[in-house]
Amino acid sequence: MSGNSHESKQWLWLLISGLVVVAIATFAIHSHGWLKGILLGVGGLLVVFASSEMMIHAVDGYAKRKKMNSFVAGTMAGLSSNIPELVMLAFVLMATPRVGFIVTILTLHVGAAAFGLYCGTLPRDVEGNASLPKPLVNLSTDLYAAAAGVFFSLGVIMLLMKAFSARGGNGTYLNTTDLYVFGSILLAIQVVATMRLVKRFSRDHKPESQDDVPVEMTRNETLMPIKTIVSFGFAGLAMSVIGGHSVGEFAGILVHKLEAAGYSEMFGAVILSVFAAAGAFIMIGTAHFQGKYNIAMANASGAITQVPFLVLPAAMILLAIFTQTGMIPVLGGQNGVIPIDLHTTSAIFLGFPSMLILWKAVQDDGKVNWLETTSMIAIFVLAIYLLVAHG
Repeated sequence: MSGNSHESKQWLWLLISGLVVVAIATFAIHSHGWLKGILLGVGGLLVVFASSEMMIHAVDGYAKRKKMNSFVAGTMAGLSSNIPELVMLAFVLMATPRVGFIVTILTLHVGAAAFGLYCGTLPRDVEGNASLPKPLVNLSTDLYAAAAGVFFSLGVIMLLMKAFSARGGNGTYLNTTDLYVFGSILLAIQVVATMRLVKRFSRDHKPESQDDVPVEMTRNETLMPIKTIVSFGFAGLAMSVIGGHSVGEFAGILVHKLEAAGYSEMFGAVILSVFAAAGAFIMIGTAHFQGKYNIAMANASGAITQVPFLVLPAAMILLAIFTQTGMIPVLGGQNGVIPIDLHTTSAIFLGFPSMLILWKAVQDDGKVNWLETTSMIAIFVLAIYLLVAHG
């Protein structure tokens, strides 16, 4: 959401509304029922959305000072919007570690569905193909392929650990060491990808071909002061703590109430995953209606690639820290954190076909047809059905 979005006050109304709803749920409603949970969830999300907007304004102002183009600015804004969502995720992980881990992975399928649905709104040629921005084709497909390999490898490892533990071993959990190693490796991929993006498409870059995106130079544009950028960043982070704590309480109430009503905890995880991805939906929709299609596509693709290489590793590291500090209980007596069972393993494994179809759909011709769009959504539905029906 770059452009002149920092002049909009929509985030301020979202923040005020969210804080009012959270205050009502916290101080006026004392019973931990559905009403309190819904108000905490809605109010917390409004505060998180507002904090995401503030983080985006900060990054957008910084990007303009560094003369980054719209695709890079959109990607960096998408990265910054994950900070409040990661704070929110931290509270969910503390409240329900196992469900929070699965929710993190399910947001990948929600993002894939959002990408497919958004591709359905793009202009089509006579053959029904929608062309995608060349930077997305060149930069994102490598991440799709890497993510497919990551999910397949982790899924196989978890299956093997479970199979051998059934024969007398003790590898039924991912322990703190596993999570630190996995998280660090996955974060390294995101760091390299971000450095490559900024180096290739920002500042003094000279396009090597007509497919590259040149730096956009806007004359007589007022740049955001450094103090304002820093203020937006700190305020966004502070508000994300309030919103994240509220959503974490909502997650705990939701899972408890659904289990008491006889529903699978995976049903609650699906609902939470939609909540977790709602911020990306708003960013995509807002940028689209403002006519900033490059930014919308950057966020649609980033909602997918940032899950395996930013959100998931951050969740892994947070879970390891929470376990070692005693904030969540140790499982299995061997620093176990995540149980290796049907739900956690299938959630990881089913990320592989989602990434595979995305890689195939984008890489082969830089276009998305109706069959590829339908396939993305179908795989998402199949994954959700498996987790809910057998949860």
